[in-house]
Amino acid sequence: MTLKERDKKHIWHPLTQHKLHPEAIAIVKAKDCVLYDEDGNEYIDAIASWYTCMYGHCNDYITDKVSAQMKQLDQVVFSGFTHEPAIKLSEELIKILPDNQEKVFFSDNGSTSVEIGIKMALQYHSNKDNKRNVLIAFEDGFHGDTFGAMSVSGLSVYNGPFEEFFITVERIPTPNGSNNLDVLNKLKSIIEKNKVAGFVYEPLVQGAAAMKMYDAHGLNDILSLCKENNIITIADEVMTGFGKTGTYFASHSIETKPDVICLSKALTGGLLPMAITTCTQEIYDAFYSDDIGKGLFHAHTYSANPIACTAALASVELLQSEVIQSNIKTIIESHKDFGAKIVNHPKVKSIRQTGVIFALDLDIEMERYGNLRDKLLNFFMGNGVFLRPLGQTIYIQAPYTISKKQLDKIYKTIEQALEIV
Repeated sequence: MTLKERDKKHIWHPLTQHKLHPEAIAIVKAKDCVLYDEDGNEYIDAIASWYTCMYGHCNDYITDKVSAQMKQLDQVVFSGFTHEPAIKLSEELIKILPDNQEKVFFSDNGSTSVEIGIKMALQYHSNKDNKRNVLIAFEDGFHGDTFGAMSVSGLSVYNGPFEEFFITVERIPTPNGSNNLDVLNKLKSIIEKNKVAGFVYEPLVQGAAAMKMYDAHGLNDILSLCKENNIITIADEVMTGFGKTGTYFASHSIETKPDVICLSKALTGGLLPMAITTCTQEIYDAFYSDDIGKGLFHAHTYSANPIACTAALASVELLQSEVIQSNIKTIIESHKDFGAKIVNHPKVKSIRQTGVIFALDLDIEMERYGNLRDKLLNFFMGNGVFLRPLGQTIYIQAPYTISKKQLDKIYKTIEQALEIV
């Protein structure tokens, strides 16, 4: 019996309607930028497996570090204990984060990193005897699948059955350069009418919204207004963090820095699940009290797992290396060249790029999960490239270790796909 056949017996896959998609491709091996399935097929991982494996799959530098750590300390409760991998990671991470970040809180996935950020914002005001019960978020944002994270997400395709249970959230459009003043005026009106605790946002690029990119100056004005009104700003850098926008973090491209930053995905180079929520000293100080009830009572069994911390530390080291930084610049320029080539194609509506993130919109209406989207996905896989369209949007977010030959194959496959839509 094949892996695909065995899979169908017990497994319920994420983001899958199994009646429409009864089979999953069985991957048996991954190395660098390539996935290998049980039938001997190879696929270039052009989205780094949901933006995680940015240094390539099974990166030897990361796996060697993790292998050594596994023989020394595998797991220990992080409440009342600490260890070198967590301490060292916190030290190295703070060095490359925006300079207002001081404290590091560990969890285990992107949704929970946002959940913790939301809790920080709500409890910050409560601890100061000034309860606030409203959050602000962008339209079309996506922040995860736990209830707080769903509350601030604006994509109803994910959230529909649960919306009546959500935290109160007011939404504003993303600034695009021409609507900045209107967005700011709407934000002012919301602040005047509500007790706003925090603003949650994906800086510069909204990933699940089909790589929607927006104006940095407009975002800066929003953050400045939030600061003026003591609204905690929470940057969800789960997708954008660790070099993808051209700087270590997207927040480095914005003058006004967030109070809280949420991290996961590429944090460990895709090797192990882990997340981190960082914050300023001011946020931390609001929880520092003789009153135990003012502490942040949120915990995960595997918080700051030593093996995951080791993977993250190795990934941070790789990110700062000359090789990876050079590769990032090469990918950015390569995408620009491809964009210039493809922009006037009759089936391309528009293109956009931020850092290594490249996206194009097809000049055709498509359902987010529909037959035409499936046709494209199957075409890409059939040609040995793992690209996962978001409706009419085809995007690339490949590992930093990708070769020119592999990039050229991705581009060529996209051009060929334009002929079948």
